[in-house]
Parts: sequence; C-alpha cells; structure tokens
Amino acid sequence: MNETMVTVVGNLVDDPRLRTLDSGLEVAGFRVASTSRRWDRDTEQYVDSAQLFLSVSCWRALAGNVSQSLRKGDPVVLTGKLSTRTYEKDGQHRTAIELEAYAVGPDLGRGTAVFRRSARPASDDAGSGPASSGTAGSFGDAGVDPAPTPARELTGAAV
Repeated sequence: MNETMVTVVGNLVDDPRLRTLDSGLEVAGFRVASTSRRWDRDTEQYVDSAQLFLSVSCWRALAGNVSQSLRKGDPVVLTGKLSTRTYEKDGQHRTAIELEAYAVGPDLGRGTAVFRRSARPASDDAGSGPASSGTAGSFGDAGVDPAPTPARELTGAAV
C-alpha cells in the first residue's frame, strides 16, 4: 500500500494533549493551521490563500517531546503520513484530514530554539553500537542532560 508522505509548515492551533494508552504507549494530539501565500503582481504584495487545518498525532518518545516543547501558536515544520477519514455528523458527511507525524520541529525561519537531546531509555542496549564506542564522529551521549528540564525557548516573530 502506498503512503502519502508530506511536509507541512504551519502554526499549532492548540496545546498538544498527551495521553498514555492502556498498553503504555504515549500519544500526543494537536491541530495545525497552514496558510499558503502567493505573490500578487497586480497589488505587489503577498495574498493569503485558504487555510488548511490538520489533526496531528505523534507516538512514543516524539509524543512526550512534543508535549514538553511546543505550545499553541508555535510555528512548526511537520513530516509524516497524510490520511483522510470520512464520517457522518448530524446527518452530514464530513472529511477529516489527519497527519501521523514522524518528525516535528520548530520553524527556525520564524524564530530560534534551544535543542536538548533526550536521555536514552534504560531499555536501549547502551553497551553496543557506534554511539558508545567513543570513536571520532559519533555523537555518543556526550552533552546529554540526564534529567532534561522541560525548557521552552522559541523566540522571534510572532504570527
């Protein structure tokens, strides 16, 4: 089956909502608005087109990181799998556009951010692989804050 992979640039419409499923998996959900703009030669200014609203879901570690890092109004860049779902409400057929995000980050074209690498979970095999070998060019765990605080710095132009 083919998947529709997309990259969306927009703003969070609401704060991410983090929940833990009975299985122990974490999932975060939020909505994003994206408005495309085009240059109008006649008026010599940018003109906004229609807005696109997407429901976004993030799973596992990404869910926790998103819920600690992002807030309503933050400019973001999202990459993930796009899907549509049809349903009926009040006798009307409706369509919801949803994005299962694989990567989420602040839009650095509209502000700055401070990145803190998350500590690896204890279940990872910390004694093997290039990250633990200490060889040149590997990131390893150097500079990882073992108990990162939910610091949130995103400054720049408010939109």
